[in-house]
Amino acid sequence: MEQSKAMVDRCVSLGLDPNRIPKHVAIIMDGNGRWAKDRGESRVFGHMHGVDSVRSAIEGAMELGVRYLTLYAFSTENWNRPKEEVDALMNLLVDTLLREVKELSDKGVRLRTIGDVASLPSSCQEQLALAEKSTENETNLDLILALSYSSKWEMVEAIRKMIASGIRSEEINPEVISENLSTHGIPDPELMIRTSGEHRISNFLLWQMAYTEFHFTSVLWPDFRKENFYEAMHDFQHRERRFGGLADTNHNVQIQ
Repeated sequence: MEQSKAMVDRCVSLGLDPNRIPKHVAIIMDGNGRWAKDRGESRVFGHMHGVDSVRSAIEGAMELGVRYLTLYAFSTENWNRPKEEVDALMNLLVDTLLREVKELSDKGVRLRTIGDVASLPSSCQEQLALAEKSTENETNLDLILALSYSSKWEMVEAIRKMIASGIRSEEINPEVISENLSTHGIPDPELMIRTSGEHRISNFLLWQMAYTEFHFTSVLWPDFRKENFYEAMHDFQHRERRFGGLADTNHNVQIQ
């Protein structure tokens, strides 16, 4: 989707260069548990309030013309959390999809998922399939949920696919590997945002983020709003991006 005049005007009003808005932004939504603990509540309370932050991130991305937004919603390691929390998260996912999918479609948002979706409860799989089907023709923003996802899982699956398809070792190159990842057809993120003050990427899009710019904020995820999204954009636009040593002067071409 090309940036509309409204998007360009919004960028300018925020002091952002509309020609340097990243096409793909990824977010590690961290801090729900700490946010809830600070309020004497269970971790689930934080996850519930994190839904409002998801809405803000989507709105912020759409206002500026971001085309792809990937949210790290549930990692393969998260299955090790207490069953009560995991069950509550799965129920929250289903309830949120039921409540939000029409509004997403009305806004032109296409919902997609990456990860081991088959490991999710059947109710989650069913709602995800319905949501993806009902929004598959939307073109304003691709909202990609990473569910039961980890990069190590993804890479193992990619290797298995390549072996199963009979690819010979001498045929394997970066392009072939990318084609067998769950993000095939999606451009690599130019910007990754992590909330809560942690400075790591936690097994998230390791292959895809080889040249991604990282923005770490101390804001806990339930407190994250559009203003924080804009702040990350300002940080991104003040970077001189380098790819193998040479600056990317037009902010589109990756120089190897």
